[in-house]
Amino acid sequence: MYFNKERDRINIIGAGLAGSEAALFLLEKGYLINVYEMRPKVKTPVHKTDLFAELVCSNSLGNKNIFSASGLLKEEIKILGSNLIRLAEVSSVEAGQALAVDREEFSRHVTNKILSYPNVNVIREEVREIPENTFTIVATGPLTSENLFKYFQKFLGSKDLYFYDATSPIIKYDSIDLNFAFWANRYNKGDSAYLNCPMSEKEYDFFYEELIKADSIRSHFPDEERYFEGCLPIEELARRGRDTLLYGPLKPRGLKDPKTNKEPYCVVQLRPENKDKTLFNMVGFQTRLPFKEQDKIFRLIPALKNAEFVRYGVMHKNIYFNPSSLIKESLESKKFNNLFFAGQITGTEGYVEAIATGLLAAINLHLKIQGKPHLVLPKTTVLGSLINHIISVSVEKPAPMNVSFGLLPPILKKMDKKRRYEEYVKRSLHDLNKYLSDFKYDYENK
Repeated sequence: MYFNKERDRINIIGAGLAGSEAALFLLEKGYLINVYEMRPKVKTPVHKTDLFAELVCSNSLGNKNIFSASGLLKEEIKILGSNLIRLAEVSSVEAGQALAVDREEFSRHVTNKILSYPNVNVIREEVREIPENTFTIVATGPLTSENLFKYFQKFLGSKDLYFYDATSPIIKYDSIDLNFAFWANRYNKGDSAYLNCPMSEKEYDFFYEELIKADSIRSHFPDEERYFEGCLPIEELARRGRDTLLYGPLKPRGLKDPKTNKEPYCVVQLRPENKDKTLFNMVGFQTRLPFKEQDKIFRLIPALKNAEFVRYGVMHKNIYFNPSSLIKESLESKKFNNLFFAGQITGTEGYVEAIATGLLAAINLHLKIQGKPHLVLPKTTVLGSLINHIISVSVEKPAPMNVSFGLLPPILKKMDKKRRYEEYVKRSLHDLNKYLSDFKYDYENK
């Protein structure tokens, strides 16, 4: 396909995290870009604004410690030229070891930066089929419209893959009873960024019993519900046994209540939603409970007895593909030339994973136009290992995948976990920088 940079436009469908990252990379290269975003004309169950890169679940982009898989992924894509990670750092709020953002400020930064380019054309309408004879990146995310997904089912032969996801409630700070809460990070790491709401064993037992007998919203879901294991509703976790929450979102490990100087029986953590700390979300409390049940049960937590909810937790259906049958290692379609996929629709899970695949799809589209080979990142990098996993998975119904050190080629030498993670990071950054040097491509230049 002949491409005229002065005349032809690249289409990016979806202005979430992946689409926004892809758009910024290509806009910086001087391409003419059409960004299609169906909001606010077509709404989704969870989006609240028409801003780009809106975070609909947690406001955390995961661990920022480089010796974690999420932290290493952030470092790798910063080396590759990520814009959104830098904008997230500018918009960050205190969250201990996590990179959490003021979600509205972050989305506004991303939106304003994209709109600042004269070579972008934003089209606010639903895309129901892919334009022919164009370079296109599909980054419609897990909330891809039913019309577009039916198109993919027809022309790509995609199976109906999905799982149910949920969001956590958000509470007004001035409605939290601080007599029953304290500021702290686990093991006193960093500034005290989390507001911790302890419960005694008796309080927890009552809370637990009310939680497991509460009615959940089931009527419009199929009998065989599918969840992403890393984001189970709090009530589903509770039904796995009384102690499940105590080793999960309510674990007290590494926290001391200053009133008793002891570790509480359990703790509900609240994380700031914005820089002014007027809003807090309930960490790990994604839920499908009806609003009335959330109101009743979550107020059993002593610090939240008078809580005012500005957003209740909600559940939504996330759609994704089986990438091994549809997508090449470059993230280009196996069936259609010049069609690339990015974000959670590819079967990855997580905010930073979406950003990373958006960036990689844009880089490889750019390289294809330039007549150059695409990037095949070393499998010793967490991004390279993630892409290798999703295009190689052999099961008929794969589960969405986060980055994980478990995807990396193992280091066979015996060592403790801390040292092994350090070696993973050292190897990854060495191999990535060597690969990019050998590739002889400068991402800072056009």
